Amino acid sequence: MRLRGLKTLLVALLTLLLVIAGPRTALQAAGRESVAGVSQVQTEMLSPSGSRIIPITQQPFYPELLAASQRWRDAPLSRVIGDSPRETLLNFYAVMARVNNELEFITKQGATQKGFFWSSDTRNHIEQAEELFALAVQALDASVFPESVRIDMAQEAAIQLKEVLDYVLTHSTVPITIPDQAGLKALNDQRSKGSETWTLPLTTITLSAETVDLDSEPGFLFSGTTVRHVGRMYRQLSHLPLAEHAFSSPGFYKSFVSTPGFLSPPLWYVNLPESLRGLLQLHLGDQTILQVVATLVTLGLYGLVLSLLLSRLLQTYRYWQAGADSAASSTLPWHQANASWYRVLLLFPLLPLTRFCEIFIDDYVNFTGVPLLVVTYVLYICYFTAAGCFFFYFFEAFGSTVSKKLVQWRGGSSELQLRRVSNLVMPVCRVIGGLVAVVMIYRLLVVLGLPPTTVLAFSAVPGLAIGLGASKLLGNLFGGLSIQTDRPVRVGEFCRIGENLGFVSKIGMRSLELQTLESRVTIPNAIVDEQTIVNFSRRQSGGDSTHTQSLLLRLAVTRKFNSDQIADLLHFGRLAVLAIEGVQEPLISLEEEATEGCALICHCLVAIQAWDQYIAMRERILLRLEEVVEQVHLSQRAIGVSYDTTVEQLERIPELIRELVERDPLLKLQSCRLMTIAAFSYEFNFRFHSHHATLGALKDAINRFNKNLLTGFAAEGIEIPYPTAVEIRKQA
Repeated sequence: MRLRGLKTLLVALLTLLLVIAGPRTALQAAGRESVAGVSQVQTEMLSPSGSRIIPITQQPFYPELLAASQRWRDAPLSRVIGDSPRETLLNFYAVMARVNNELEFITKQGATQKGFFWSSDTRNHIEQAEELFALAVQALDASVFPESVRIDMAQEAAIQLKEVLDYVLTHSTVPITIPDQAGLKALNDQRSKGSETWTLPLTTITLSAETVDLDSEPGFLFSGTTVRHVGRMYRQLSHLPLAEHAFSSPGFYKSFVSTPGFLSPPLWYVNLPESLRGLLQLHLGDQTILQVVATLVTLGLYGLVLSLLLSRLLQTYRYWQAGADSAASSTLPWHQANASWYRVLLLFPLLPLTRFCEIFIDDYVNFTGVPLLVVTYVLYICYFTAAGCFFFYFFEAFGSTVSKKLVQWRGGSSELQLRRVSNLVMPVCRVIGGLVAVVMIYRLLVVLGLPPTTVLAFSAVPGLAIGLGASKLLGNLFGGLSIQTDRPVRVGEFCRIGENLGFVSKIGMRSLELQTLESRVTIPNAIVDEQTIVNFSRRQSGGDSTHTQSLLLRLAVTRKFNSDQIADLLHFGRLAVLAIEGVQEPLISLEEEATEGCALICHCLVAIQAWDQYIAMRERILLRLEEVVEQVHLSQRAIGVSYDTTVEQLERIPELIRELVERDPLLKLQSCRLMTIAAFSYEFNFRFHSHHATLGALKDAINRFNKNLLTGFAAEGIEIPYPTAVEIRKQA
């Protein structure tokens, strides 16, 4: 009996030694020196209902927790997510405990270091703690959070969940048996419906292998519902006392949210006087004074830079509009690429600046909670808006540069050629830029938490709108594509589209602009594609050939001209029109009309690009042809002499008229004949050619000729009978 009792006593002593040795081993693995209540028999605790609380060291999972802690001590870069609830839960709890121990060690090192930056050894500890923390955060199903704040909210939830588990695992009144794969299978055999989930007894903390997040690793994660409500659970338990043990981390979350820096505060903050640090850690709501002030200063500077850049961006449009009204506006299209690239450069700094502010407020200032959500949402909206505008302006600048280089590569240098190429390249680039901007907007909606299915539903709205009421838009787009492909008209060409006559000033993806004499007409491309287009422009080959338009004029000739006069009219008409600057390939012809008389038709090519030039050129040609008609009329003369004129005098008259005509070097007699024996006289018809620059000069020459003719006939004794056919015309 005594021997049996001695054996029983030895077994009890060995059991007690194992229970006491376990916590001490855990303390060493966690890096602690000692923990009150672990090396001694813990005082028995009771729940509010009077039930006995089972210490964590007496829970069935505790030996496995010690083993997991030792494994993470030996292999700190293993995998937290396990194939069973037991593996994930114990790995997460052990890793988070070690992260807390590392942070406490780092904080203690601050008393031995001076300066602004941690030593290399301490930085190694910081990096190791951050790596372990990142592995632990992966065990949370964070798909319930918007993508923009998913990582930040998951990190906060991981720390809060660790403190919740500290309370739950030390205040349980029932043994907690965490199932492994075999245990979970046994549980499913007892359930009416199998499930890959397990809930911690007497809690709502659930681990599940059923997740909708395709990016998460396979295995058991803390469920999305648990992660979403862990903040509420933490607030309910944060004021309750915790039992100290080897794996507990009291004040972990409070220390995390009250200091700057990501996990560990910077050295300069740790070395601040205790009183100053206490002042900076005074809370304004959920944030400290330091965090609020640093965030406001950062956002204020960001807003200042944003307003300056946007004001400069708006000034580029004002400058462009002012320049368009100046005398040098013809050179502005060549500088449009420079203005577009300037806008791109103005928007580009907003992208890294916005990201810097977001990272600085999140990781360095360590803003948390709802204020972090608000700031992050605002900065993400600014970022994606700036990105959409940046890409739109980028493709616009790219299109301007490509248009300019294409014109130069083809050997051109005129504004008209640049406008033509730009009307083909720029719409394509703007459409691409617009599509990228739309993608940025959709990406922003997803980042802000809108479900992808809802975003896809939004993307179906444009298709529905096209199907219901945007058929005209599609028709205009295809019409514009047809015009750009077939090119019946180009920018700068003079044409008639339906009843509209004018210059093509723009060919867009939706409509065509025609500058008529009285207004600017915008015609949808679908209508242009259906209309009969009369193009008066002559397309010429060559890189920088002068752009010409055909011009057709009809001038009614009411005077009766003989064949010689008609020949002179055509000859001098061609010379007169050809002498006009800007006129090419003139064609002059006559056409009989139904009424008496004929019409002088003039067709030529003129280098014009606007209505003022068109009207001015038309007026010049018409006036010059009117002068030619009058000139031909005045160049045909008839004069009669009396019957008393002798034969010798009659023979002398042609020579006398030749001498009198050619006294003016710009006049040349073509013929002089006695054509008619009239009732009162012999009538001589003579015709001369004039090379005077103006009609007035010709009339002055005729005036001098008439006076000389009277004097010459008087000297020769030649009498002009009454009535006479001679009419002295004075200059108008």
